[in-house]
Amino acid sequence: MPPLAKLYEAMGAVGDRRVELVDSQHASVKSSDGSRTYQVELSEDGREISSNDNASYWQGYLGYPAIAVMIVRGLFHPPADVVEALSGVPWKELNTHFRNDYDRTLEEVDRRVVINGFDPAIIRAAAAALLSALEQYAPLRGARTRPPRAK
Repeated sequence: MPPLAKLYEAMGAVGDRRVELVDSQHASVKSSDGSRTYQVELSEDGREISSNDNASYWQGYLGYPAIAVMIVRGLFHPPADVVEALSGVPWKELNTHFRNDYDRTLEEVDRRVVINGFDPAIIRAAAAALLSALEQYAPLRGARTRPPRAK
């Protein structure tokens, strides 16, 4: 299962409208800084999913683009205020700044969320519910495809 930060990032991608469903088996997801577009593919029955993001390719866990596509396809319905709270977060910038220390990234996101009038506890609860939904769904990992280069 992915780190908690990737669940936050997936909900943020949905809020930013960076997920484009191409057809029933294909989607694309833009990175938070717009420098990359990830391709997500689902099997005909939707049980197997692959994405060419770094986490899916190098780390072997389900990356945020695949999770975002699963949200858009209706696997999970995060509360609208959570999606709004996570919109506009510069994930790439924060992850680079904190050297992919996702705990520190989430601390910064929580700080920003509070400044914008949202409750981090509600976001954590939504992320936990999303993780539970992913565990129950238990998607199978599809083919590994190299990530795209930044523009």
